[in-house]
Amino acid sequence: MKPFRIKDAVIYQDDEICVINKPADLSVLPDGWQPDSPFLLKLLREKFPGMMVVHRLDKITSGVIVFACTAEAHRNLNIQFERHSIQKIYHAICENTPKWDEHTARHKLRVNIGHNHRTAVDNGRGKPAETRFTILERMRGYTLLEASPATGRTHQIRVHAMALGYPLLGDTFYGAAPSELIDRPALHAHTLTFTHPGCGEPVTFNAAYPQDFQNALDKIRAGH
Repeated sequence: MKPFRIKDAVIYQDDEICVINKPADLSVLPDGWQPDSPFLLKLLREKFPGMMVVHRLDKITSGVIVFACTAEAHRNLNIQFERHSIQKIYHAICENTPKWDEHTARHKLRVNIGHNHRTAVDNGRGKPAETRFTILERMRGYTLLEASPATGRTHQIRVHAMALGYPLLGDTFYGAAPSELIDRPALHAHTLTFTHPGCGEPVTFNAAYPQDFQNALDKIRAGH
């Protein structure tokens, strides 16, 4: 893993919040399988001792994530997430090219299945889940997608994409073919919009693509 430098990862920081562009190889909280590995909250607390987790991104997912710097901000942001008033937009590269321009997946999902802790479509016992997909760019054999989840089930975007027949590039765990273009699922948390707990105004933060995601896009566009 490349050395994590807070100054390079901070998108925005004030007395109430800290917004980070998380790298794809770093867990937000301790990894149950590798408890001694560094994790994002620990590294942030070395500089900002009072930092608190509001939401999570999977270890393999890069992109924008917000932390609370005060107990009041933490409560405020937690309420926004509970009420689904925070907008999250992801960018993903999927295999193949959908015929539709926009599509909303509503497959019910059951999480934490088996020793691999997979998420699966289960319309009988699964919980409601909704993801709106929008095509951003069609390329030869691949598509750049925008994904907006209305719910927050584990691996939701990855499983919904697979269920539609368009698994994410590099996501061999959920049906994609092995690829030399990227060594993880090509999923990036691009935009986060919420009400600032201090001023009460809506704010939007964007996270630039990491190098592996951008390299995969460049190679696909060049015909790899």
